[in-house]
Amino acid sequence: MTGRRRRTAAVVASVALGSSLLAACGGSSGKPTLTWYINPDGQDTLNALADRCSTDDYDIDIRLLPASATDQRTQLARRLAAGDSSTDLMSLDPVFVPEFANAKWLKPFEGEQADAVLDDDVLKGAAETVTWNDEVVAAPQWANTQVVWYRKSLAQAAGLDMSRPVTWDQVIDAASQEGGTVGVQANKYEAYVVWINSLIQGAGGNILDPSTVEDGRDAKVTIDSEAGKEAAAVIRKLARSKAAQPDFTTSNEGTSLGQMFPAEGPGEFMTNWTFVYKNYEGLVGKAGGPKDEDELKDLGWARYPQTVEGEESRPPIGGIDIGVGAFSKHPDFAQEAAVCVTNAEAQRDLAVNEGLMPARQSVYDSAALKDAYPADLLALWAESIDTGGPRPKSAFYSQISSAIQSVWHSPRQVDPDTTPKKSADFLGAVLRGEALL
Repeated sequence: MTGRRRRTAAVVASVALGSSLLAACGGSSGKPTLTWYINPDGQDTLNALADRCSTDDYDIDIRLLPASATDQRTQLARRLAAGDSSTDLMSLDPVFVPEFANAKWLKPFEGEQADAVLDDDVLKGAAETVTWNDEVVAAPQWANTQVVWYRKSLAQAAGLDMSRPVTWDQVIDAASQEGGTVGVQANKYEAYVVWINSLIQGAGGNILDPSTVEDGRDAKVTIDSEAGKEAAAVIRKLARSKAAQPDFTTSNEGTSLGQMFPAEGPGEFMTNWTFVYKNYEGLVGKAGGPKDEDELKDLGWARYPQTVEGEESRPPIGGIDIGVGAFSKHPDFAQEAAVCVTNAEAQRDLAVNEGLMPARQSVYDSAALKDAYPADLLALWAESIDTGGPRPKSAFYSQISSAIQSVWHSPRQVDPDTTPKKSADFLGAVLRGEALL
């Protein structure tokens, strides 16, 4: 391909005004410019992909969205609600795909392009995030999941066999017994709902009845269930245990990282996303990381803990899907570009360069990934994405998430006997329009 331009993350902000002018005039004469709104993860590789996937027919110009997923949704929703024709490509958190598709803001893929973005190579958990009303409305670019990261020496001292499935109860007890901690995301934000949802699904339940979830406001709320009570019991147990970290009620993806290799103490068990491995690998001998390569070898990983012993866990599913704006002046070019920036080569580069893991099994099997990551970790990630549990696939997910956060936070006040019932009542009222967030 020719006509490519080099772009780097460092110049994204400085060219924003110039890019607007190009996007405005590019469609009327000369070579069109497609605008791609990206989230901040993996900017260097995404800029390279924009260059590689630009063609003689069009160029791809990158714009940077805010860091917060909620703010990303807000900015894109405002543009699309106004029928913005310059939103050609967009990087979407999977939970926002149903809302955008239901509002007719995404142009569905059809025919050969639909087959290209959602073939049998795409892992099940990732594939479930890009369909709506039996249409393929986005393309999986990378997938995310959580495992339990831990110090091998800590688990060994507690007598916990991490080669077998472990429960949340066992992990909390082991950490408490040995003076370690358990790191989670329990601040009042989306990642806390991710934890709650996986706990509920791991006990065989759901926040909403899956058979009615696409019914929107008429979906059946099922969080007040035995599974909801089991989830609440795990949260309460950790909150009341010695294993709870000092910032438990405000914890996020980054706060517990430093507890794995503390200056003193046995370390932790931590549920967190795939970025953790490269994070610690890059911190050997530095603050917050392992003191040397030998200590890095004490980092272990295992399947997300079971909520109920004997019930397969349902690891969280995240990542990024690429949508094409329904109002784009160049929808055919935009969909062609979306196929390019999500193909196996693109997913390989994102994984190797940025630690953003593939949505395709073939990429996990590639030599490039096997050179970059331990084989058993790759297998664990692929398995977790393939068998993980997505959050409710609802056009009203933003309201669902906020309603759950408002009742389940603070985690120190969660009670199995009252919290699931209270949250079911409030969530139902919110969906019916009888309560405000």
